[in-house]
Amino acid sequence: MKNLLCWILAFVMAITAAYYQRKTGPTYPANATVTINGTSYSLKLKRSQTNTQPCNIGIEIPETFSGTVFYKRYPSVDEWTGTEMQRSGSVLTAVLPSQPAAGKMQYYISLSDKNGNIYNICKKKPVIIRFKGEVPALVMIPHILIMFIAMLLSSLAGIYGLTRNPKHKKYGFLTLAFLVAGGIILGPLVQFYAFGNFWTGIPFGWDLTDNKTLLAVLIWLVAVILNRRKDRPQLTVIAAVVLLVIYSIPHSLFGSQLDYSTHIVTQGFIINLSVCNDFFLT
Repeated sequence: MKNLLCWILAFVMAITAAYYQRKTGPTYPANATVTINGTSYSLKLKRSQTNTQPCNIGIEIPETFSGTVFYKRYPSVDEWTGTEMQRSGSVLTAVLPSQPAAGKMQYYISLSDKNGNIYNICKKKPVIIRFKGEVPALVMIPHILIMFIAMLLSSLAGIYGLTRNPKHKKYGFLTLAFLVAGGIILGPLVQFYAFGNFWTGIPFGWDLTDNKTLLAVLIWLVAVILNRRKDRPQLTVIAAVVLLVIYSIPHSLFGSQLDYSTHIVTQGFIINLSVCNDFFLT
C-alpha cells in the first residue's frame, strides 16, 4: 500500500475518532428540538463552563415567549431557584451563578407564551453543567494537538502492521512518545488548571480520562518493547485498535466532581444528554 494512501486512511480514522468523541462527550451542548404550533426550534443547552466567565444560558425563541431558568447545585438537596430570562432581540438569556472548579449544577427552562401556556424544556431530565478553571492556551492547545497526532500515528502504525510493513515499529514508537507527552505530561497540567488536581486516575481515583490515557500508554509500551527484538506487527495492530476504541469513549464521562457536602473533589458520572426531547406543555 502506498505511503500517501496510508497517511490519508490514518488521517480519516483519527479525525473521525476525534469528531465522534467530541460530539458524544458529556460536555458538548445538549440538543433540544422544540415544536410549538407546528413550528420546530433547535436549541443548544450548555453543559460546560469556565468559572472565570459569566455562565450565560441562551436560547433563540420568538418574541412572543418569556422564560425562566430553574437551577440548583448537583448533587444536592437544594430547592430549585428561578431566574428570569432577559430578551435581546430573538434570544432569551439568563446567567447561572458560577461554581468552584468541578462544581456542577442542573437546570431546566420554563417558557410561557402570551396566552399563559407553560412549556418546560428538560424538566424531567435536567441538563447538568460542570464548571472548570481556565486552562491556559499554551497548555490546552499543545495537549489537544499532540493527542491528535498520537491518534494519527497510532492509526498509521496499525495500517502498517496490517500490511506487515516494518515501518509499523517506527510509528509505534512515535505513538508512544506522543501519548506520553500529551497524556502523561500535558494531560495532568490541563487537569490541574481545570479542576485543581494533577491526576485523579488509578491509584488516586477513577477518573475515566486519566485511566483510559494510562491504559493506552501501557498497551503501547508493551507493543513497542515486544517489537524491539522480534517483529510482531499483530501487537501493533492490537495497540492501534485499543487506542481507537479508547478515543471513542466520550471525554470526561466519569470525571472530577465537587462534593458540596464535603467540598472535596471526587469523580462522578456526567449524564450524557446530547439530545433532549423532554419538552411538554403543562
